Amino acid sequence: IEVDNPLSGSRVLLVEDEIIVSWLLQDMLADLGYEVVGPAARVDQALAIIEAEDIDAVLLDLNLNGQMSYPVADALVARGIPFVFATGYAKNRLLDGYQTFPVLQKPFHRLEVGDALAKLLTEEAPKPASLPSFQ
Repeated sequence: IEVDNPLSGSRVLLVEDEIIVSWLLQDMLADLGYEVVGPAARVDQALAIIEAEDIDAVLLDLNLNGQMSYPVADALVARGIPFVFATGYAKNRLLDGYQTFPVLQKPFHRLEVGDALAKLLTEEAPKPASLPSFQ
């Protein structure tokens, strides 16, 4: 697929525990011209990748095998890396401090993923109201 994406080549970390969804998203991101970093299926994997890699944006699954990914969100906020929560949960199910962040509702289409990433990479990332700490 030929993509005319000015953000092509941006490095997007994929944090997703469902292998089929992960494959689907990797294909979508590649089709959109992004370079996929990861994927990470667990909080500790995601934190290690964030530590080691240059990342432009993150698609962050909220629930990783029963573990919430808020510690990953906190690490991204601390580094100023924009992210979008990818989840089946309604936005109002997010913890209070995190409801200002963008959410992609599962299931989603390539167009929605593309739009969400374009926004992340071109706009000022939202700042948390006051984040609870999960450290």
